[in-house]
Amino acid sequence: MSNLTDTKGSAKEMTKKSMLIAALWIGCLSLAKGILYIFGKEFLEMVDIIISGVSIAAVFSPVFVSIWLDKIIELKKAGK
Repeated sequence: MSNLTDTKGSAKEMTKKSMLIAALWIGCLSLAKGILYIFGKEFLEMVDIIISGVSIAAVFSPVFVSIWLDKIIELKKAGK
């Protein structure tokens, strides 16, 4: 059972890291778009930047949701 707990902890950390990476991805590309706009250069559309960042976070969100569902199930079993 302790191995299962360790796995959940690492999954939670991985989810947090992926959300941080997605936020940095959107932030950095948005900044690059702004800087290049000042110099009159074309860059990615803002919609493309946001969709790519959300996709990065969405890939790992089921891991985070499953952790919460496991906790809810454990609480229900403990209440019986």
